[in-house]
Amino acid sequence: MRRSTHPALRAPLPRGDLQDKSLLRPSRRTKRKISLLEIFLMAVETLWSNKVRSGLTMLGVIIGISSVIAITSIGQGVQKDTQLKIEGLGTNILQVSAASARTGGISQGAGSASTLTWEDAQAIAKQVPAATAVAAYLQRGNIQVVRGNVNISTSALGADLNLPVVRNLHTQLGTYFRQEDLDIAKPVVVLGSKVWNDLFSPSENPIGADIRVRGNRYSVIGVMESKGSIGGQDADDIIYIPLTNMSAEIVGNNSLTGTAINGFLLQSSNADRLEAAQFQVTNVLRLRHNIRPPKEDDFRVTNQVDIINTFTSIMSSFTLMIGAIAGISLIVGGIGIANIMLVSVMERTREIGLRKAVGATSGAILNQFLMESIVISCIGGGIGIGLGIAIAFTAATVFKFPFVVSLWSVVLGFVISLIVGVLAGGIPARNAAKLDPILALHGD
Repeated sequence: MRRSTHPALRAPLPRGDLQDKSLLRPSRRTKRKISLLEIFLMAVETLWSNKVRSGLTMLGVIIGISSVIAITSIGQGVQKDTQLKIEGLGTNILQVSAASARTGGISQGAGSASTLTWEDAQAIAKQVPAATAVAAYLQRGNIQVVRGNVNISTSALGADLNLPVVRNLHTQLGTYFRQEDLDIAKPVVVLGSKVWNDLFSPSENPIGADIRVRGNRYSVIGVMESKGSIGGQDADDIIYIPLTNMSAEIVGNNSLTGTAINGFLLQSSNADRLEAAQFQVTNVLRLRHNIRPPKEDDFRVTNQVDIINTFTSIMSSFTLMIGAIAGISLIVGGIGIANIMLVSVMERTREIGLRKAVGATSGAILNQFLMESIVISCIGGGIGIGLGIAIAFTAATVFKFPFVVSLWSVVLGFVISLIVGVLAGGIPARNAAKLDPILALHGD
């Protein structure tokens, strides 16, 4: 074979320019097609020889993928935790609230008007076939409770005998109210677990102790089991008082037709009967309150299943929005990969020219640079998936909600990292493949 006379090929190639030693090997591959495995091994060798640069390039992908998976998992865990707690209160529940009182044209919230009475709840229990239990309630917040030198503010709930049945409540100490407590409006109280911990030391037995609720003396007869936080409200930061006593001593407002209540909870035999129960309740209350069209109802009926569905929809939308925001970092990571690959093409111009001069095709050059970009993205994606799962597990353990990692978020994260690698490496790889070998060896 005659030696080429081109000065670029006669001149010795400086060793400092041969950053990728894999590009010196094509002489034995010029007569056969290079396999994907060989291209992959070349890419790994090149990336390993520049570990710091490769690691920094992966960082954007790692942060993006881990953020998406962690946020998605945490959102689903919180959603599952709240859903389980609501379902623990019963999915076969209707909540009927009194109308909203208005002060200066401003609504004070559902249940603030005196449009429902205990007698309404008792009538519903008798006249609605779909109802298995009805529990009336009267609630007030910011109630001062004092025991000795301890002074706290909590919520008070006036209730009847059916509340534990409907709300699936159980005492861990003592007992709940009896019928005679309601009949004579007896000053007794059942404490939520948080109130118990706030007022008493662990070694003290609260049963039989006296506390003051808004200056009135009450005897503690029981402590409820812990329910935790539901919908942002602490279900344990509450005290339970007989409805009749709550109405007479704490609230002090009755309607003209009976004992005013904020609302009542209706339990049906199963969730499938809730629509029938809602229809029946609406009709009975309209008849009792003499409401005829176009007059508006002075009460509101809420289906517990609707509450769960609404909350799930809101949480899903919120998680999706936050996940999309976190996904922006993936775009930043892709830009970082593209920049590094463009710089790599410029640094390795003579290597590319040498390889083309000894027989490497443009396709082989394109495939190797594209493979390097894909390897960076896939390794970064794998690390990001592991880091995201670890963050989600840590958050679930610390804040005590279910650990949930959906398969689709992991698969989607890996697919996105692969797409980022292909897109970010496409232009640099194309530029490398189009280099003229003579000009590349000459360094132009």
